Amino acid sequence: MARERSVALPKSTVELKKRVSGLRFLWLTFILIVLDQFTKQWVIRVFDLYESIEVMPYLNLTYVRNMGAAFSFLSDQGGWQRWLFTFFAIAISVVLLIWLRRNPVNLWRQNTAFALILAGAIGNVIDRIMYGYVIDFLDVYVNDWHWPAFNVADMAITLGAVLMLLEAFFEQRQEPQA
Repeated sequence: MARERSVALPKSTVELKKRVSGLRFLWLTFILIVLDQFTKQWVIRVFDLYESIEVMPYLNLTYVRNMGAAFSFLSDQGGWQRWLFTFFAIAISVVLLIWLRRNPVNLWRQNTAFALILAGAIGNVIDRIMYGYVIDFLDVYVNDWHWPAFNVADMAITLGAVLMLLEAFFEQRQEPQA
């Protein structure tokens, strides 16, 4: 007896779109990690530690090493914080990857925010693992007041966080109307 074989039919476009996830936004993560690491390597090659060059009013390129977290938090703690911040960044990266995988591709603002934060976390983790500190070089200032130095990874994290807040704000405003 001949067995009937079921032929797999092509999935509809709607079904394929449901399966496409936010992982499609990892191209942004990859580009930002490369840009972050490229700029940090350039700073290491061109600048001496603490050397500063004025780029324009209110912006210097200044090579500093950040042993802590944001705003040098816990930078004077003797080294254990390196592994704590590395662990946190890796854990957050795993969570962001899971969220990107679960998110549909059409949630572009949320997926972009996750991709930005992921890029920043990985960019700074690379520094912590390779050097034991994060390389910062962007120095924004007004008169004698200087914002803590930062880098491309920090900008990605900040932009991602702002985008997440905007997304949350606009989502809440739209819910009562629905």
